[in-house]
Amino acid sequence: MGWSTEQDGAAAQGGHGAEAAGAGPDEGVRARPPVALSPSRASDFMQCPLLYRFRVIDKLPEKPSAAATRGTVVHAVLERLFDAPAGERTAAGARAMVPGEWEKLLAKRPELAELFAGDADGEQLATWLAEAEALVERWFSLEDPTRLEPADRELYVETVLESGLQLRGFIDRVDVAPTGEVRIVDYKTGKAPRPQFAEGALFQMKFYALVMWRLRGVVPRRLQLVYLGSGDVLTYDPGEADLRAVERKLLALWEAIRLATETGDWRPRPTKLCGWCDHQAHCPEFGGTPPVYPLEARPADGGGAPQGRMEAI
Repeated sequence: MGWSTEQDGAAAQGGHGAEAAGAGPDEGVRARPPVALSPSRASDFMQCPLLYRFRVIDKLPEKPSAAATRGTVVHAVLERLFDAPAGERTAAGARAMVPGEWEKLLAKRPELAELFAGDADGEQLATWLAEAEALVERWFSLEDPTRLEPADRELYVETVLESGLQLRGFIDRVDVAPTGEVRIVDYKTGKAPRPQFAEGALFQMKFYALVMWRLRGVVPRRLQLVYLGSGDVLTYDPGEADLRAVERKLLALWEAIRLATETGDWRPRPTKLCGWCDHQAHCPEFGGTPPVYPLEARPADGGGAPQGRMEAI
């Protein structure tokens, strides 16, 4: 399929890199009930409702992650590479952009300096930058930027479903073929999941496809995940039935979130991922106590039984 695209008008205001890299809460902001759903936060709730509460309602700070921050830098390079004419989009040029994008990110988020606080000789930073450069270079073996003219990069999308549920998020890249077919592309700096876990990876892409369908009235022809960590490309061609199923799932998720918000009943769901969670000190599974619930809550129907674990959704 030939993807010769024309530039769309509106550019996104900002991006999702700060969220991915572990941004902390805004000081002095009052807690309020959630008003919209993004792919990241939907995944949080499915992984662990208590994690969703900590991030969305309590807005507990999280330590910066070297891997997530590297991903933010790589995304920035792959976004801005297309500012150059097609013939100048080279692997060497893209690698050379990495240090500069890191410096820009550091200027916006000075707290990221703590990632290399003990790196007196700069060796750790040099290794980290080299890893980012290698990820950028690998992308050139998976796609040819000289043959692409994205319609949108880092596109902010938002829509409200008939139910009133607001969906929003950032799409890394949107390509539009001369025939009008739409391809949604997302870059991942990790490795591709095993086949039995591919559906979880595609959930984010189907979420974006649903939003684009509701916004533009056209089901995207292809969803494409580009895994720079392993050099794999995962594609999926959705249909209306797929997207209606995703919509039903999101409505069920939002109803569960609404109920938890009203009752204050946010249950942990222990998994292997708990070992990497920044909030163990506040989690009952690790002997911790969650912060005082900052919203008004009513007892759940059935007498307000003590919270337990949340089973898989």
